Amino acid sequence: MIIKATNAERDLLARLMRAEAIGEGALGMLMVGNVTVNRVLADCYTFRGLTTLNQVINQNPGGYSSTSSSLFYGAPTTKERSLADRVIKGEYYYPATNSLWFYAPGNKACLPTWYDQPFAGQYKNHCFYEPMKGICNPLH
Repeated sequence: MIIKATNAERDLLARLMRAEAIGEGALGMLMVGNVTVNRVLADCYTFRGLTTLNQVINQNPGGYSSTSSSLFYGAPTTKERSLADRVIKGEYYYPATNSLWFYAPGNKACLPTWYDQPFAGQYKNHCFYEPMKGICNPLH
Protein backbone atom coordinates (compact mmCIF):
# COMPACT_ATOMS: atom_id res chain seq x y z
CA MET A 1 0.00 0.00 0.00
CA ILE A 2 1.22 3.46 -0.84
CA ILE A 3 -1.12 4.91 1.82
CA LYS A 4 -3.12 3.39 4.67
CA ALA A 5 -6.86 3.23 4.12
CA THR A 6 -9.75 1.63 5.90
CA ASN A 7 -12.46 -0.18 3.95
CA ALA A 8 -14.72 2.83 4.54
CA GLU A 9 -12.06 5.16 3.07
CA ARG A 10 -11.57 2.82 0.11
CA ASP A 11 -15.31 2.97 -0.54
CA LEU A 12 -15.26 6.77 -0.20
CA LEU A 13 -12.45 6.95 -2.76
CA ALA A 14 -14.33 4.60 -5.09
CA ARG A 15 -17.43 6.79 -4.89
CA LEU A 16 -15.36 9.91 -5.58
CA MET A 17 -13.66 8.30 -8.57
CA ARG A 18 -17.10 7.37 -9.97
CA ALA A 19 -18.55 10.83 -9.39
CA GLU A 20 -15.57 12.66 -10.90
CA ALA A 21 -14.83 10.48 -13.90
CA ILE A 22 -17.37 7.77 -14.70
CA GLY A 23 -17.59 9.19 -18.24
CA GLU A 24 -13.82 8.75 -18.63
CA GLY A 25 -13.95 5.00 -18.07
CA ALA A 26 -11.76 2.95 -15.75
CA LEU A 27 -8.53 4.73 -16.71
CA GLY A 28 -10.01 8.17 -16.06
CA MET A 29 -11.32 6.98 -12.72
CA LEU A 30 -7.87 5.60 -11.82
CA MET A 31 -6.31 8.98 -12.62
CA VAL A 32 -8.75 10.76 -10.30
CA GLY A 33 -7.73 8.26 -7.65
CA ASN A 34 -4.07 9.03 -8.36
CA VAL A 35 -4.63 12.74 -7.74
CA THR A 36 -6.49 11.99 -4.51
CA VAL A 37 -3.74 9.73 -3.17
CA ASN A 38 -1.16 12.33 -4.21
CA ARG A 39 -2.94 14.91 -2.07
CA VAL A 40 -2.56 12.61 0.94
CA LEU A 41 1.16 12.24 0.23
CA ALA A 42 2.09 15.79 -0.82
CA ASP A 43 1.85 17.81 2.44
CA CYS A 44 1.95 21.13 0.60
CA TYR A 45 -0.23 23.97 -0.66
CA THR A 46 -3.81 23.64 0.59
CA PHE A 47 -3.19 19.92 1.25
CA ARG A 48 -0.72 20.54 4.11
CA GLY A 49 -1.54 18.41 7.11
CA LEU A 50 -4.03 16.20 5.29
CA THR A 51 -3.02 12.62 5.98
CA THR A 52 -6.08 10.50 5.18
CA LEU A 53 -8.37 9.94 2.23
CA ASN A 54 -11.30 11.09 4.34
CA GLN A 55 -9.61 14.43 5.07
CA VAL A 56 -8.65 14.97 1.42
CA ILE A 57 -12.02 14.01 -0.06
CA ASN A 58 -14.02 16.04 2.47
CA GLN A 59 -11.67 19.05 2.51
CA ASN A 60 -13.63 22.28 2.63
CA PRO A 61 -12.82 24.60 1.03
CA GLY A 62 -10.62 23.12 -1.64
CA GLY A 63 -12.05 19.63 -1.92
CA TYR A 64 -13.93 17.97 -4.72
CA SER A 65 -17.08 19.49 -6.18
CA SER A 66 -18.45 16.05 -7.07
CA THR A 67 -19.13 15.26 -3.41
CA SER A 68 -22.43 17.09 -3.93
CA SER A 69 -23.28 15.04 -7.04
CA SER A 70 -25.85 12.26 -6.96
CA LEU A 71 -23.13 10.00 -8.43
CA PHE A 72 -21.19 10.35 -5.18
CA TYR A 73 -23.96 8.75 -3.15
CA GLY A 74 -24.77 5.07 -3.03
CA ALA A 75 -22.49 2.12 -2.43
CA PRO A 76 -19.62 1.59 -4.85
CA THR A 77 -19.70 -1.39 -7.16
CA THR A 78 -17.23 -4.25 -6.90
CA LYS A 79 -15.42 -2.86 -9.96
CA GLU A 80 -15.20 0.63 -8.42
CA ARG A 81 -13.81 -0.83 -5.19
CA SER A 82 -11.24 -2.77 -7.22
CA LEU A 83 -10.14 0.42 -9.01
CA ALA A 84 -9.77 2.23 -5.66
CA ASP A 85 -7.73 -0.68 -4.27
CA ARG A 86 -5.38 -0.48 -7.26
CA VAL A 87 -4.71 3.23 -6.62
CA ILE A 88 -4.23 2.75 -2.87
CA LYS A 89 -1.65 0.04 -3.64
CA GLY A 90 0.34 2.47 -5.78
CA GLU A 91 -0.76 1.92 -9.36
CA TYR A 92 -0.19 5.17 -11.30
CA TYR A 93 -1.08 6.50 -14.72
CA TYR A 94 0.30 9.44 -16.69
CA PRO A 95 -0.54 12.32 -16.67
CA ALA A 96 -1.83 11.94 -13.11
CA THR A 97 1.40 10.41 -11.78
CA ASN A 98 2.50 13.55 -9.92
CA SER A 99 -0.61 15.68 -10.33
CA LEU A 100 -2.45 17.35 -7.48
CA TRP A 101 -5.16 19.03 -9.55
CA PHE A 102 -7.41 18.33 -12.50
CA TYR A 103 -10.43 19.88 -14.13
CA ALA A 104 -12.61 19.33 -17.18
CA PRO A 105 -12.64 22.41 -19.44
CA GLY A 106 -15.62 21.30 -21.50
CA ASN A 107 -14.98 21.91 -25.18
CA LYS A 108 -12.03 24.25 -24.51
CA ALA A 109 -8.32 23.45 -24.55
CA CYS A 110 -6.40 22.84 -21.34
CA LEU A 111 -4.71 25.92 -19.93
CA PRO A 112 -0.87 25.89 -19.84
CA THR A 113 -1.04 26.57 -16.08
CA TRP A 114 -3.82 26.28 -13.53
CA TYR A 115 -3.50 28.14 -10.23
CA ASP A 116 0.08 28.83 -11.38
CA GLN A 117 0.89 25.11 -11.58
CA PRO A 118 2.25 23.53 -14.78
CA PHE A 119 0.16 21.43 -17.13
CA ALA A 120 1.10 17.73 -16.91
CA GLY A 121 -1.14 16.38 -19.65
CA GLN A 122 -4.67 15.56 -20.68
CA TYR A 123 -6.77 12.40 -20.66
CA LYS A 124 -10.08 12.63 -22.50
CA ASN A 125 -11.90 15.59 -20.90
CA HIS A 126 -9.61 16.08 -17.90
CA CYS A 127 -6.58 18.36 -17.72
CA PHE A 128 -3.99 17.44 -15.07
CA TYR A 129 -1.58 19.78 -13.25
CA GLU A 130 1.39 18.98 -11.06
CA PRO A 131 3.07 21.11 -8.43
CA MET A 132 6.15 23.12 -9.20
CA LYS A 133 9.30 21.20 -8.31
CA GLY A 134 10.72 21.49 -4.81
CA ILE A 135 7.57 22.66 -3.01
CA CYS A 136 5.82 19.41 -2.11
CA ASN A 137 7.08 16.13 -0.74
CA PRO A 138 8.35 14.03 -3.66
CA LEU A 139 5.47 11.85 -4.82
CA HIS A 140 7.28 9.34 -7.06
